[in-house]
Amino acid sequence: MSKIPLIIGYFLLILRFGKTSVGLVALFSVRLLGIMPENWKLVSASEAMQINPRTKLPKEGEKPFVPMSGLSENSMVIGDIQAKAGNSGAKFINGDTLFSRITPCLQNGKIGYVQFLDEANPVGFGSTEFIVLRESELLTSEYIYLLARSMPFRENAIKSMTGATGRQRVQNACFDSFKLALPPKELLEEFSKLVRPMFRSIHNLTQRNENLKQQRDMLLPRLISGQIQL
Repeated sequence: MSKIPLIIGYFLLILRFGKTSVGLVALFSVRLLGIMPENWKLVSASEAMQINPRTKLPKEGEKPFVPMSGLSENSMVIGDIQAKAGNSGAKFINGDTLFSRITPCLQNGKIGYVQFLDEANPVGFGSTEFIVLRESELLTSEYIYLLARSMPFRENAIKSMTGATGRQRVQNACFDSFKLALPPKELLEEFSKLVRPMFRSIHNLTQRNENLKQQRDMLLPRLISGQIQL
């Protein structure tokens, strides 16, 4: 019997409940789902997305730079964006997922979704401890971010870590061993068409909040000192 209606139901739950159901994306992992829905294909994560794709960035001039502190443990929003010269580190574009590769950052959930770059600066760079996950013809950027947030995906990466205690790092080969059921292109596109505006709303509302904080910080001292009368 076809399980497609069940899968669509999971998609709708993600749309309805947002962050609280991010883990449902993991249900598309064959290990949890236990079935292969009709018209779906079994692929590895390394086949379904681009891992650390080559991205050109000149050394000259200042560009947006994201340190590890810029990634949140519970949000897609990237902060602490700095202006730096050079091009050493992970390079990314809008739509990329920044995935922490070092302990304890990955265990703590430091994962971000890039959507702050503009036409003047279409490429940014950041910490060498980022793994860049980019969309491909098989998976959209929104799906990749939600998948990267899921515990099975993170746990698979954590199990691959090697190195000295306290400074262990994810091995890229772990993405070869993580298998997922790839949805039909039409279903995936419909999912991203619904989710993409939500991602943009999160970004826009965050920017508005930051602007309000800056105005508060500017006006509050003047209000306290009496420079501004109510």
